[in-house]
Amino acid sequence: MSDKHIDMGLEHKFARLEEAVHTEDGVAIEGYASYFGEVDNGNDIVLSGAYGKSLRALAQKGRGVKMLWQHDPNQPIGVWDEVKEDARGLYVKGRILLDVARGKEAAALIEAGAMDGLSIGYRTVKATKNDKGQRLLSELELWEVSLVTFPMLPSARVGAKGETQGEEPLLCELAAAIQDARQILAGDS
Repeated sequence: MSDKHIDMGLEHKFARLEEAVHTEDGVAIEGYASYFGEVDNGNDIVLSGAYGKSLRALAQKGRGVKMLWQHDPNQPIGVWDEVKEDARGLYVKGRILLDVARGKEAAALIEAGAMDGLSIGYRTVKATKNDKGQRLLSELELWEVSLVTFPMLPSARVGAKGETQGEEPLLCELAAAIQDARQILAGDS
């Protein structure tokens, strides 16, 4: 993943899209951008309710969570129509805009099965560590949810229109190998 974006002190968490469907206004997508209680490849665990305060503050200001391409603030590619916490995690539903060049690319990549990741951009407000050295994230300031190539939560999957499950074992193996390499380089082996 390229880090050619403006460093605003944001952290990122990854998951995979659930579904993509064509609409008149673009490509509708939905899924979980974050799951509660799961250890990610960064050794963090997002706790239930971590996004609540941030989502309420955004709603009070009449603002929303941005949809970006690969965390690049210069490349918005659509809109999130719904961002909410539920029992599983942070659920998002939105539209990739096909009138935006990167949006058109993202939609094509999702439909082909080449891209299926979601990643959150946030600031940690409150966190503690458990006895395993894992960071427990209890309050996060959510800024954006991006479409990304390699998600950090491999358990979450995308189901694109016309996709056959299990069709891409080589891509999954490649993603797993890259995740393993990231952990080794980060010293988490």
